[in-house]
Amino acid sequence: MEILWAVLILLGLGILLGLGLAIAAKILHVQEDERIEEVAKRLPNYNCGSCGFAGCHDLAEAIVTGKEQNLRKCKPGKEDANFKPIMEYLEQHPNQDGSKVNVHL
Repeated sequence: MEILWAVLILLGLGILLGLGLAIAAKILHVQEDERIEEVAKRLPNYNCGSCGFAGCHDLAEAIVTGKEQNLRKCKPGKEDANFKPIMEYLEQHPNQDGSKVNVHL
C-alpha cells in the first residue's frame, strides 16, 4: 500500500509539473524572424567563426537585423553560391516597415 501512495504522489507531481512547463512554454515563447533561418540556409554553414560571429546562425541574425552589412565577412562563402542568393532573398523580403535590408559584397 505504501508503494501505491508513493507512485500516485509521483504521478500527480509529474502531471502538475508537466502542465506547468506546457503553460510556461506557451507564455514565454519567443517568435524569431523567419528571414534569419532562410539567410542561414543560404550561408555555407561551416560554423567556422571566421566572420567574427559564433556561427552561421549568428551571422545571419546580424545580417537580417542590420548589424552586419558586408557579406564578404563570411570567408568560406562564395559570391554565386551564397552571397547573391542572400541578396536576392533579402530584396524580395524587406523589413516589416517596408525598408530594405542594406547588405553589400
